[in-house]
Amino acid sequence: MAMTLRLDDEHEAALALLAAADGVSKQEAVRRAVLEAASRRAHSSAVRDLGERGIERYRDLLDRLGE
Repeated sequence: MAMTLRLDDEHEAALALLAAADGVSKQEAVRRAVLEAASRRAHSSAVRDLGERGIERYRDLLDRLGE
């Protein structure tokens, strides 16, 4: 799917820097950034879910340790 991305000067410079650092086009840099952000959010969500399950599973122990 094609789309147009409008950037101000600050974002354009940041994108150019990112693309140059990775040796890729600005278009590829945007695609990589989107995938990376999605991956981080999915990972954060999984860690949060595991933490909540651990708290529930070990609630009694955690309460005793906190006393």
